[in-house]
Amino acid sequence: MSWFLQRVFLHVVMMVVGGVAGRIAGAPLGFAAAGMMLGAALGVGLVVLVDALRGRRLLNWLRGSQHEPAPRDSGFWGELGYRIERAVRSREMALVQEKARLAQFLSGIEASPNGVMLLDANDQIAWCNRLAAEHFGLDPVRDLSQHLTNLVRAPGFVSYLREGQFTQPVVFPSPGGRGMVSVILRTYGDGMKLLLSQDITERERAETMRRDFVANVSHEIRTPLTVLSGFIETLVNLPLTEVERKRVLSLMAQQTERMQTLVSDLLTLAQLEGSPRPPSDRWVDVAKLMQLAESDARTLSPGRHQLSFEADGPAQLAGAESELLSALTNLVSNAIRYTPEGGAISVRWQARSNGSGEFIVKDSGIGVEKEHIPRLTERFYRVDGSRSRDTGGTGLGLSIVKHVLQRHGGELDVQSEPGKGSEFRLIFPSLRVRPLVPSDEAQSRPGR
Repeated sequence: MSWFLQRVFLHVVMMVVGGVAGRIAGAPLGFAAAGMMLGAALGVGLVVLVDALRGRRLLNWLRGSQHEPAPRDSGFWGELGYRIERAVRSREMALVQEKARLAQFLSGIEASPNGVMLLDANDQIAWCNRLAAEHFGLDPVRDLSQHLTNLVRAPGFVSYLREGQFTQPVVFPSPGGRGMVSVILRTYGDGMKLLLSQDITERERAETMRRDFVANVSHEIRTPLTVLSGFIETLVNLPLTEVERKRVLSLMAQQTERMQTLVSDLLTLAQLEGSPRPPSDRWVDVAKLMQLAESDARTLSPGRHQLSFEADGPAQLAGAESELLSALTNLVSNAIRYTPEGGAISVRWQARSNGSGEFIVKDSGIGVEKEHIPRLTERFYRVDGSRSRDTGGTGLGLSIVKHVLQRHGGELDVQSEPGKGSEFRLIFPSLRVRPLVPSDEAQSRPGR
């Protein structure tokens, strides 16, 4: 039986019972009919009163937090309370699920490599992730509901936002001048905007380095080519004496050698950048590296400098012999080029207390100002361009040294002062250094 029929039946029963009771009570007094009507009304009123109390209890529950179960009454009010409670619990569960999905979505946006910001129709910040806050110098909580152009006043960005032409990104310096930021906007909804930002500082730096590299290579190659072209034209068009002819050919050979050295250094850099890291189980004798470097040094400086090569005990380095030798000889040749005749150049290998090792190349040359030291390993960077070209340098030697050390897990330390010479240290980690025990000492050990 449905709740509607139950309630009709209950009212009819209470009306009949009340009417019978009222008739019985009113008959001795001569008010049988009136008593029956009054009794029927009281019976129906009693049902209405009970309904009112149950309805009030359910209404009080609805006015509260609904954390407690709904009133468990029978009949109409019981079913009504149960259905309302089920709807409330279903709504709460749906809200919890939506909050979880929203939190997961926002967590995904936080993990994005791009900055993400949501703007309302008035260009006020509705939400932004941590990366966008860093790009624009904002606080992701404090600056919510703030107008974006009140906080970010880069002229290029402000014009971009006001013009409303969002087909191409806009690039501008980040607040504080820490780098460059690329921003693109997309509209959605009712005037809302999705802002995506990206830190392109490294990309811009790499692009600048690429342009500078191409320009420097072009310049370095063009200069000797121009000289060669002029000498060839001279040989073709002018009658030269044998002495003049030999001098021209000598200068042409020098320019050719300069181009060959430049191309060789460029190929070395390309190979270092494109090849896998050198093995850590292939060992090279330090003594052999010192011997080869000394041979090159004495060829480059035939008696013009005081050369000293010594090692603090036998040792080995793990890595590529050609790369290690290239780094060491580049430092030695630089020392010879920038040390006046009669100066001293010393090359030393020594073990360090933590198990690592280092080559120390020290000279008494012209030295370098402190402000230039951080940029010495940049390609084609020269403290004095004319002086470097006079000495035959390509501007790539220290860049090669840096790459070799990076590939071997080492580091380069430079100490220099104008007029007092320079000291370059090639420091290798302990994992790539091992001392050698002399054969006579090894044979005297027990168990050998």
